[in-house]
Amino acid sequence: MNIGILGLGLIGGSLGFDLRSQGHHILGVSRRESTCQKAVALGCADEASVDLSLLTAAEVVFICTPLALIVPQFVQLIPYLSPTTVVTDVGSAKAEIVQAISHLWDNFIGGHPMAGTADSGIEAAQRHLFVDKPYVLTPLTTTPITAITIVEEIVRSLGANIYHCQPEQHDRAVSWISHLPVMVSASLIAACLSETDPEVLQLAQKLASSGFRDTSRVGGGNPELGIMMARYNRQALLLSLRQYRQNLDELTNLIEQENWAVLESKLKSTQQARPNFVE
Repeated sequence: MNIGILGLGLIGGSLGFDLRSQGHHILGVSRRESTCQKAVALGCADEASVDLSLLTAAEVVFICTPLALIVPQFVQLIPYLSPTTVVTDVGSAKAEIVQAISHLWDNFIGGHPMAGTADSGIEAAQRHLFVDKPYVLTPLTTTPITAITIVEEIVRSLGANIYHCQPEQHDRAVSWISHLPVMVSASLIAACLSETDPEVLQLAQKLASSGFRDTSRVGGGNPELGIMMARYNRQALLLSLRQYRQNLDELTNLIEQENWAVLESKLKSTQQARPNFVE
């Protein structure tokens, strides 16, 4: 197939690697000519351009731009598409995007690959990024079965695990396990920086090991992604943050009261619950 990828960053580049290796002809579009050249040189795309007209021949288009650009870039893309072209996106918030694009394009299905790294840009693209990772699709009742089937087949070929849900359900779920952790992790780093003794702060930085590395990773990632999560999943994220603060206040109170028995019970409960989220 001729597959278009609009946005040649980590996700777009990684898609290009895998789909091109399967024999698809990859048409990549980026805002920067230098990125286009890198994409072709790296093998992420067969052709790449800053001109949206390159995607005229695409049978399927993946929109892999930052969240804020998905809808406006799609609007600019419409004149170059055939009515039969299937369009999907990879944004980490779905409700607003699906609502906007589904009114403009019948053959659209929202998508979100739950894969990535702390790095960004075409240089961060890697092969087999999506293997065994969740890939959420958010079709509406009006989404054509043919469009769903085509995107499912492509996603399945990436080795990803497909999940279907409503856009609003997706946004509530990812607020807990993706967007909230970014804010919590960023808060952890900021809290550490509030240490007023320079020697103690320096010592903490030297002693930081795997525990701090694991819990601070997403908070030390691309700031643009964090801003987009907060902006486009605002209500669900606020709900999650308030609930997190309530749990943090509870832990604080237990420690202040030296209520070790209840604290132990709570920690045992979270210990038992974690495998339900992380196998």
